[in-house]
Amino acid sequence: MRQNCIPKWEILDLGIAGRRAIVCASSKGLGFACAEALAAEGVDLVVNGRDRERLDAAATRLREAHRVAVEPVVADVTTAAGRAALLAALPDPDIVVTNNAGPPPADFGSLTEAQWAEAVQGNMVSHLLLIAACLPAMRERRFGRIVNVTSAMVTSPRPSMALSSASRAGMTAALKGLSLEVARDNVTINNLLPERFDTDRQRFMAQRVMDAEGVDYAAARRRQEESIAARRLGEPSEFGAMCAFLCSAQAGYVSGNNIHLDGGSYPGLI
Repeated sequence: MRQNCIPKWEILDLGIAGRRAIVCASSKGLGFACAEALAAEGVDLVVNGRDRERLDAAATRLREAHRVAVEPVVADVTTAAGRAALLAALPDPDIVVTNNAGPPPADFGSLTEAQWAEAVQGNMVSHLLLIAACLPAMRERRFGRIVNVTSAMVTSPRPSMALSSASRAGMTAALKGLSLEVARDNVTINNLLPERFDTDRQRFMAQRVMDAEGVDYAAARRRQEESIAARRLGEPSEFGAMCAFLCSAQAGYVSGNNIHLDGGSYPGLI
C-alpha cells in the first residue's frame, strides 16, 4: 500500500482557511453542499436563501459543525436589493459561489416573453452583476475564486430545458471571456455542471414523471439512476468537494472551465 496516499479529501489543506465567501442559494441542496465544504476548510461564510427559518437552521448547522463565522442573509439574488444585501454583509469576498434555482421544464413553443426574461435575469444577468461588483477587490489583492453552479444543460441541451440552456450558456460565454482577463491577477472563474444529484430538484423531477406517466416513486427514481453512467445519483457532498477544490490555493492554474459532475454521463469529447 502506498504510504503517501491521502484517504479523505477533508484532510487536504486547501490553503483557504480564514478566507471569506458569499455562497448564493445555500440554505439547502447543492448550494449548502458548497457552503459546507468551504466551512470544513475554515472559510467564513455569508449564506443566502429566501426562507428565513431554513436559512437560519443551515447557518446554525454550519457554525456548530465547523466553528467558522456564518452570516445568513435572507435575499433574492435575482434582484438588485438582494445583491445589495449580500454585498452589505460582505463587500469584498475572496470567494463567490453563484447559484439559483433552475427554470422549470417547458415546451419551447409555449414559452412567453416574460418567461424568457425571468430565466435570463435569474440565471445569467443577476450572477454577472454580482461577480462584477466583487471583481475589483479580488484583482487588487490578487486572489479570487468564482465558481458558478450551472447545469449539464449548458453542454447537453434538451428540448424541454431551453430556458436553462439558453440563460446559463449565455453566462458561461460571458465569463469565459472575462476569465482570460482576470487570470493574471490570480482570479479564477469556473463552472460546475451537475447532472442528477440527490436533492429536492431530482425529487421534483421524479414527481413530474409520476404525474405524467402514472408510475410510482421508486420507478421514477430508478429511471433517474439508469440515466446516469454510474447508475446512481450523485451525493451533494461530492459536488461540494469539487467546489472547495476550485476555490483552493492549489487551483490557481485552473480557470475558464466547465466541469461536469455527472457520474461519467457526458457523451462529448470536449
